[in-house]
Amino acid sequence: MTMSQQPASGGGLVLRFWGVRGSVPVSGPDYAEFGGATPCMEVRCGDRMFLIDAGTGLFNCGQHHRDALPKDVDLLFSHLHLDHTGGLPFFKPAVFDCERTITTHCGNLGGESAEATLGRLFAPPIFPVTLDILPCTIRHEGFKAGETLTFADGSSVETILLNHPQGSVGYRFTHEGKTLCVISDLEHSDPWPDPALKDFVSGADLMVYDGMFTDGEYPRCKGWGHSTWQKGVELAKAANVKALAIIHLHPAHSDVMLRAMEADMQAAMPSAFVARERQTVEVGAVKEEAARRRPRRAEMRKPVRLARIA
Repeated sequence: MTMSQQPASGGGLVLRFWGVRGSVPVSGPDYAEFGGATPCMEVRCGDRMFLIDAGTGLFNCGQHHRDALPKDVDLLFSHLHLDHTGGLPFFKPAVFDCERTITTHCGNLGGESAEATLGRLFAPPIFPVTLDILPCTIRHEGFKAGETLTFADGSSVETILLNHPQGSVGYRFTHEGKTLCVISDLEHSDPWPDPALKDFVSGADLMVYDGMFTDGEYPRCKGWGHSTWQKGVELAKAANVKALAIIHLHPAHSDVMLRAMEADMQAAMPSAFVARERQTVEVGAVKEEAARRRPRRAEMRKPVRLARIA
């Protein structure tokens, strides 16, 4: 697994994190390493680009690529909570390009598209304008989680329904013999692992997983729709997943806390890591990154008082 802050070259399966924080964006010196933007990921299957979620990280994605973005952008939503949708009107310059088409794909509404929901969100008095005034063309397609998405160019992406308030969708990408699974937002079941989810992620080269809480924090947050890095490691080991990336980071978890968490994770699964904003991962590459610095015990996380968040 090759990980860096620079785009990977070649025609392989490449993932880039544009936003890894959950629920609400954060900023300041305590978030410099892991970042504070809410969920957005870029998946490249060779030259073919998919985007997952439209959190605030989508703004930086647009600013980075600018005119290099494809004219037709497929945006796959995990679900439509605010931290996964709020960046859509700020996806510049794409939304200001009259020659560009953005197609949203929504699978947690039983086949309905995101059009009505986004229309309510991006409209006065909540938002000053509606999306239809943007120069780009925005198309909306709905599907039922569990279906395989097939695109006009022959690309396909497998999906699964996840346990989350109002539902969420997990995605499985396969390209040139490598497999990436994105599993967020999710609350683990009891017993665990869930057999259907285990089958869905089985043998993946990389699984991206919702690790918003630790095992110690989770009992106070049961029912909120999120999981722990410990359950991510359990699932990865049971399903023979080769590497694990934790996302949907709690907004109260500082860089110091996340480095300590990452050290604990890597003691249990050396190929696991906490995702960092703008980090690029070449999925399944032979070369592996050297182990990250493990924090001194004096740097271990302080107790956090958690308020209920999405």
